[in-house]
Amino acid sequence: MAMVSSRLVSLVSICILVSQAIAQPDFLDYSCLGKGNYTSNGTYNTNLKQVLSSLSSNTEIDYGFYNFSYGKSPDKVYSLGLCRGDAKPDICWSCLNNATNLLPLRCPNQKEAIGWYDYCMLRYSFRDIFGIMEISPPSYICKGNNVSANYDQFSKDLRTLLDSQRGRAAAGSSLRKFAAGNATAPNNQTLYSLVQCTPDLSDQDCRDCLFGAMEDIRNYCAGKQRGIVIKPSCNLRFDVALFYDATADNASNNTPAAKGKGSNKSQTVIIVVPIISFVVLIIISFCIYLRVRKPREKPQSESGDEIRGVESLQLGFGTIKVATDIFSDANKLGQGGFGVVYKGKLSDGQVIAVKRLSKNSSQGDLEFKNEVLLVAKLQHRNLVRLLGFCLEGIERLLIYEFVPNGSLDNFIFDPIKSVLLDWTRRYKIIGGIARGLLYLHEDSRLRIIHRDLKASNILLDFEMNPKISDFGMARLFELDQTKGNTNRIVGTYGYMSPEYAMHGQFSVKSDVYSFGVLVLEIISGRKNSSFCNGENIEDLLSYAWKNWKQGIVSNLVDPTLKVGSTSEIMRCIQIGLLCVQENVAHRPTMASVVLMLNSYSITLSIPSKPAFFMNSDTESNNWLQWGHDSRVTESNQSKSSSVQASINEVSITELSPR
Repeated sequence: MAMVSSRLVSLVSICILVSQAIAQPDFLDYSCLGKGNYTSNGTYNTNLKQVLSSLSSNTEIDYGFYNFSYGKSPDKVYSLGLCRGDAKPDICWSCLNNATNLLPLRCPNQKEAIGWYDYCMLRYSFRDIFGIMEISPPSYICKGNNVSANYDQFSKDLRTLLDSQRGRAAAGSSLRKFAAGNATAPNNQTLYSLVQCTPDLSDQDCRDCLFGAMEDIRNYCAGKQRGIVIKPSCNLRFDVALFYDATADNASNNTPAAKGKGSNKSQTVIIVVPIISFVVLIIISFCIYLRVRKPREKPQSESGDEIRGVESLQLGFGTIKVATDIFSDANKLGQGGFGVVYKGKLSDGQVIAVKRLSKNSSQGDLEFKNEVLLVAKLQHRNLVRLLGFCLEGIERLLIYEFVPNGSLDNFIFDPIKSVLLDWTRRYKIIGGIARGLLYLHEDSRLRIIHRDLKASNILLDFEMNPKISDFGMARLFELDQTKGNTNRIVGTYGYMSPEYAMHGQFSVKSDVYSFGVLVLEIISGRKNSSFCNGENIEDLLSYAWKNWKQGIVSNLVDPTLKVGSTSEIMRCIQIGLLCVQENVAHRPTMASVVLMLNSYSITLSIPSKPAFFMNSDTESNNWLQWGHDSRVTESNQSKSSSVQASINEVSITELSPR
């Protein structure tokens, strides 16, 4: 009888919870972060109820932002509520009230959770979340019709609009960081958008968060007329129809204390501004004087200063020794030009990949500095993530996220494993690599040329999503810089563009060339550097071009691809050939490549012959010869260039300070 009664009580409790959840409007999206559980009768649950009750009973959320904490560690609860900048107070309160009721039901007994409605966001956690920029977990909602025409112009207009709003929102007060507005779009359309940050962020953190959200639009909502990107610390949305209160942005960032004092304030401004301007002018002049007098610092000191700038990522050598079982051979994942890569496991259970730079490598310090400073600033789903580093004595270690399926070359060039990559997966891999490169070239805060894009530097995660790795050879560009020159050629023959291999000239189009080679390798399952067509000496690029010209797919496509869209494969071959054209100016940008891959309404141009095109089995040239010689010093083509490269698996780098 007691057991029946207990079950009845449990059933009634479940029914009450379900009915409560049904009674609330559902979230646009929510996430239970799995960072820990609490018990129903525990202190954390009591504190959480107090926090949420405080929020739902607060009727004076005039500016739509609320943060509150309650309790003592380890059961202290931090909560944060943010209403959309154009929401009226009654809509804001109603939205947050619904969120406080629904989120604990959607994430029962979870210590950390976040939920988004159209007009508000609610999150709570056991850790301090105030004033900290957080971009994960993100949510993407892409709806509406596709952009019918002038996609490039639509994207440009949208980015310009969002960029201007990003600056306005970031400059907002500690009560409100919000901006909305519109712009003219192609085909006589009006484009509307809004951006917002939690107002406890700094100006720069708000800018950075929104910058990442803008980049996500291109990755996830390309070609759509409507999109939403929401993150814990910021959000943005756009549409070709008006969706916000157009009067809201005008009242953006005034505080209550500012009301009713306009006249006195304007008089104060008139008096104070000239004085401040004069003082600022003197300070700027003095700074310029000091800058001119200050001698250039030695490159050797720059490395230490920059490394110290990311010392929060530094891990102890002892920690890594334990994680890798003292770098045991059983944990060895592979070996590259600068050392060995090991699998490891940290004390918290996180699996990692550890790149241990060779102790006798003369390029080790520069390689190490380059990768740490570069990769630590990059965040994209198609780039391998740097978790930390170790700099201790002669040890140089880079700690990356562990990517379980290894490198792409282990699949596409293996007759057994290649069957695991059907056309759908290969097409997804091509698109992911393209988006990763686009981020490096245009969408990150830096402009980066990878310079060693190849199959062995593409890693595959559990779901076969590609991640670009190995940034030791990458070069940093100024945002307005388009190309550079070097007298030290680094990279892998077969993937290097001709202008770079022979003359040391590199640009984003150098990476585009490497991407084109990689696309053709993914489709054919054959290496460019060791390609043979029967007894003929012929490179993969020229073979692909001739077959494409003749409209023949079967000769080029990997035989394991039994099922696949012939038209889609032909289109990808054409895109690959556009990327490897000899004329640098004729190669598309990665933005155009991503568009070509995502939109079939875009008509592709006809590619010209690829660089170093081979016409017969009797012809050969330095390019083909280099493809079979891993270390070559160039003397004829570029007398000032010292050239070192490798065929495929191991890259040899010579770096000099930028």
